[in-house]
Parts: sequence; structure tokens; C-alpha cells
Amino acid sequence: MNLGTRKILDRSFTAVGITSITLMALALLVVVVPIFKGGIGAIYFKGTIEHRKLQYNEFGKGNRLVLDRQIAESEPYREEVYRMLDAFEAEMESMEPGEKRNYSSKYKKVRDILSHLLGPLPGDQEPILLRYQYGNTRWEQAEEGLHKLMFVTKWDYSNPNEMAKQYFVPRADEFSGTALAALFPYMESSLEKMLLPEQTFYWGFLTERSLDAHIFGGIWAEIQGTFFLAVGAMLFAFPLGVIAAIYFTEYAKDNFFTSILRSANSTLAGVPSIVFGLFGLAFFINTIKVSDSKSVLAGSLTLAIMILPTIIRAAEEAILAVPKTYKEASLGLGSTKWRTIVTVILPAALPGIITGGIISLGRAAGETAPIIFTAAVSVGATIGLADVFTQPTPALSWNIYNLASEHEAANEIRHVQYGMVLALISIVLLLNLSAILLRARISKKLKG
Repeated sequence: MNLGTRKILDRSFTAVGITSITLMALALLVVVVPIFKGGIGAIYFKGTIEHRKLQYNEFGKGNRLVLDRQIAESEPYREEVYRMLDAFEAEMESMEPGEKRNYSSKYKKVRDILSHLLGPLPGDQEPILLRYQYGNTRWEQAEEGLHKLMFVTKWDYSNPNEMAKQYFVPRADEFSGTALAALFPYMESSLEKMLLPEQTFYWGFLTERSLDAHIFGGIWAEIQGTFFLAVGAMLFAFPLGVIAAIYFTEYAKDNFFTSILRSANSTLAGVPSIVFGLFGLAFFINTIKVSDSKSVLAGSLTLAIMILPTIIRAAEEAILAVPKTYKEASLGLGSTKWRTIVTVILPAALPGIITGGIISLGRAAGETAPIIFTAAVSVGATIGLADVFTQPTPALSWNIYNLASEHEAANEIRHVQYGMVLALISIVLLLNLSAILLRARISKKLKG
């Protein structure tokens, strides 16, 4: 191959490599940017006075004097709304039965929307669920509620060749000529004065407990549960993985038995994670009964089995990467084989072993299927260290799926879902970053 052809090929491969990296970076941005934007919205947002009431009443956070002043400031505007409702109810009493029935269902819809916006209205029965005891705690949700109040959603089916088209009709038209007609322009101009939105840094999203199935509150129980499961898995898998890697590289002979073990390890690395979850349920819970039902212990053992092949392989490659001269020099100085492994080979292989371990830890933190049957619950409180042997726990990965697909108010708590995703990604990235930094530090020490 002449020099010109070689240069053309080198430049072509360089261009392909740069293009691939650029496309991967763009794809990553397409995925990460919406997650980051939505996740930040769980912590930094415009909180209404309802949010401040909730924080003070449920968590004891906030300034009571400031809250009382703001309640007094918003109350006159709310009283005007209540006055209009009373006036319309009195007007309905004088209507003909047919006209009254016509207005009743429409009026009920208006009251329902107002109770979601402002909290329970005068005359309403005291709500049992927390979600109905407060109005909208976030301003963007209040704006959506205002739109529902101002307009009725309709669908146009006139063209059979096209999908139905959505359009909106002013709700005020339904109450034209009544005492309630003035409510709609009043709500549009005064909602901000009723809810008093303020920019809020809600760090409690990461440190507080969930309230009413994540309608309110934070995700601390999920963060703690993820930590317990991942660290528990590493406590079981890391020592076993390193010991297995030492056996494969230093003691195992090249025979049929070793070949079977290596094949089994490689096969386990490719088994779908849901299979590990079913195995954990069948073996750890139903057979050897490490706990009566779901528990952090059962989930950690299941995750440990799942990440064990990765740890073995990473540790094995790290040990094999240690120069043979290290081992020969140690044995030549009279050291035993075990002492050589412990004092020479393992310290030299430690950066690679730790990197593989922390990457496996990140995988354990993000897995969902293995903990569905063994450890995870949809809603639960934080647990103590003494409870990990008997109690299940919420976890970020499982709760993200549960809130996005099965929660009755999934559309109303998108910020919680994105916040959980951002928290999980941040945990995994921090683990990987710590692996890089730890490896660099240990390598620097080994080089002197």
C-alpha cells in the first residue's frame, strides 16, 4: 500500500470516527436534555400559596407569620369567587325544574375545577385524601386548570375522512345571562392574586417522604431503597467475583470443568434480567426463605447473582493485565503464591477491579425486573438498617415505571417521574465518575 492510499484511508477512518462520536453525542443530548429539563422542574418551579400551606402543615417548614400574611392577602379574592357561587346557587333555586337540571351538571363541573384550583369550597364535605385538601400547588398546573375552567373541550367529527379535530368553546357561553357569567373573566384576571405564585427551590423533593402516592412530597424513600439494594448487591457480589477471578486466573487448570465454569459465567452475563427476578423469587424467597416475602435482602441477593458475571470478567481481565514480571519477581524473592496474589497482583489490578465493581454497582442501581418480585413496592416509607432483612422498599427504577404507567394521576405528576429519572441518572453518573477518579488515584499511588 502506497503512502497516498494510506493517508486517504487514515483520514477516512478519522472522519467516520468523528462522525460517529458526534452522532452519539447528539443522540445523548436528545435523550438527556428533556430528562434534565423535566427533572429540574421537580425542584425549581413556581410554587403557589397552596404549596406553602402543604409544606407548613405536613412538614412544619416555612414561616408561619409570612404564610398567614399571604393567606390574608389572597382571601378577599377567593371570597369574591365564593360570593358569585352563592349568588348563582340562589338564582338556580328560582329556575324552572328543566332549566335547573340543565345548569346543575354544568355547575358541578365548574365547582370541581375550582376546588382543584383553590382547594375545598365552602359547603364541600371535608376531603379524606390529601390531594383534595389543597388546591394546585404548582403554577403551571394552575394555568392548565384555569384553561379547563375557561373553555369546554369539543371534538369535530364532521369530516369522515379525517380524524376528529379538537376545539374549545368558552365555558362562559353556557352561563350567559346568569350570575355566574362574571366568574370566568374574574378568575382569568385574579387567579394569580388568589394563588400568589413564587419561584421555589424545593430541595425537599430529594429529602422528604412521599405523600398521597407521590402527589405531594419527595422521593427520599426511593433514593434510600436504591442505595440499600445496590450496596447490598455489591457486598455479596464483589468478594465472590474477585475470589472467582483469582481462581480462574491463578489456580484453575485448562480442563473440561474450567471450560464449563467459564461457559456458565458467560451465559449468565447474557441472561435477561427478568429471569433473575423469577429465580430470586423461586430460590431466595420460596425455597431457602431468606425472608417471608419481599425484602431488601432477597432483592440484594438477586441483584448480586445478576452482576456477578460482570464483576468476575472485569476482575479477571484486570488480573491478566498485570505484567507477568511482577509475579515472577515476587516468587523469585521467595514469596508464596498466595502472598504474591495478595500483596503484588491484586494491588496492581485494583484499579481495573474497582472500575468493574462500580460500573456493576451502577447497573444494579438501575435494574427494575430483578426487584419487582423480590424487593420493590410501589408506595412505602423509608426503612432502617435493621429492616433490610425482612422489609421491602421503594426503589427509583421500579417507581419510575409504576408512576409513569400505572398511577391514576400519571399526567399530573410528570415532574415527579422526570425528577426520579434525573435522580437515578445522576446516581449512576456519580458512581461512574467515582470509578474514574478512584482508578486514577490508585494508579497514581502505584506508580509512586
